Amino acid sequence: MDKVGKRAERDWQKKLTPKQYEVMRLKGTEAPFTGEFVDHHEDGRYACAACGNVLFESNTKYDSHCGWPSFYDAKKGSVEFHQDSSHGMVRNEVTCRKCGGHLGHIFDDGPNEKGGKRYCVNSASLDFKAKK
Repeated sequence: MDKVGKRAERDWQKKLTPKQYEVMRLKGTEAPFTGEFVDHHEDGRYACAACGNVLFESNTKYDSHCGWPSFYDAKKGSVEFHQDSSHGMVRNEVTCRKCGGHLGHIFDDGPNEKGGKRYCVNSASLDFKAKK
């Protein structure tokens, strides 16, 4: 169950594509440089693919050359952070505050002039809404 209507896992499996389910519900990671939004530069907003919660503005996206979409800031109140000690590492996981879906991780190697944060996000966890 989760925060959005206490949706059961079987309901998430029906709503999400297999790749989205793997990333967002099972905390998977898409292969680097394969995601739809890695090299995406259109003006608009990036929202949670599971629930539509707006997460990032396109003007906070930058090319970190890491293989996943990178943002230096998230929309206030849109995400939560959790310690992730999987795979023999200690990292800070980023999840959607509205539905709890796994988005990726946050690191302290982002642009210094923008606060030094890098939200490293899986494309599969995102939906894009173009600016009108």
